Amino acid sequence: MDETCQWQGWREATERALYGPRGFYLRPEGPAGHFRTSVHASPLFAAAVARLLGEVAEELGTDAVDLVDVGAGRGELLTAVLAAVGSSLTVRAYAVERAARPAGLDPRVEWTDRVPRGVRGLLFANEWLDNVPVDVAEADAEGTVRYVEVAPDGTERLGAPVTGPDADWLARWWPLREPGARAEIGRPRDAAWAAAVARLAAGRAVAVDYAHVRASRPPFGTLTGFRAGREVPPVPDGGCDVTAHVALDACGGLAAGPGDRGETGAAQAGPGLPRAELVTQREALGRLGVSGERPPLALASTDPAGYVRALASAGEAAELTARGGLGDFLWLTQRVPAGTAR
Repeated sequence: MDETCQWQGWREATERALYGPRGFYLRPEGPAGHFRTSVHASPLFAAAVARLLGEVAEELGTDAVDLVDVGAGRGELLTAVLAAVGSSLTVRAYAVERAARPAGLDPRVEWTDRVPRGVRGLLFANEWLDNVPVDVAEADAEGTVRYVEVAPDGTERLGAPVTGPDADWLARWWPLREPGARAEIGRPRDAAWAAAVARLAAGRAVAVDYAHVRASRPPFGTLTGFRAGREVPPVPDGGCDVTAHVALDACGGLAAGPGDRGETGAAQAGPGLPRAELVTQREALGRLGVSGERPPLALASTDPAGYVRALASAGEAAELTARGGLGDFLWLTQRVPAGTAR
């Protein structure tokens, strides 16, 4: 292979490695074969999403709602939410995924490679945006910000200077001021999220991910790989996941108000965007009744079996809300009230 074919920007290389022929995310085992998300950690997560769906249905004044899972894996979250909801709601379920529909999936789930139009309900994207491919930039020894190019074996070199909309995005959201500083250019993720939210006629759109905000961007970026439950160097050969944390404040357009200071919390999104909120998973799940508090010890004497069940549930809740772990994920929520002109 000659040099012009070998070297690519990280966005192009990641797209091929994850979603091209024999791409990592098209493998039969799916993401669950290589890493554990909140969905796989505990059924409490799906139960919380079911409660959230119920809240959205109540806000919309209906018992028939859409549930769209973007980046659905093999349908694990939808399957669990449908079971948790039972007959309390009529749910039109959509799994948005580029892989083929898995065998044996609940026939109520519609499998599609794009978000349907006119969604009325909940659009939920758990660890989707971190796998939307992005380019990587690095400031060279003179301070010039350049694209990072990568070979199929993971070797890197600096390429052309970053200009145009990518340079504008970095200046606004992730300035690189020191030689050697790196960033993932989040414009494709902003665009992907905006396109998904635009399909929402009424309800809420929620993105959950490894994330950071402008006041605390990592100085050398977060690009990494995962294989078989272990973090590995990012090599775009299809043999591992290639991922990077998400600038979720940029996805939500939270430059005006609290988001402009790098804080989480309620904020007004930019012009033309639904109002947004950015909170930790710990806070979001707490609002939905997921608590890691241990049951009272007195329960052990009055209801030993109930105590054991409650203790196991508390342990699972603690994992979902742990500081330094899943609890530090960020939830970006954007609301579209019924009747909002889009």
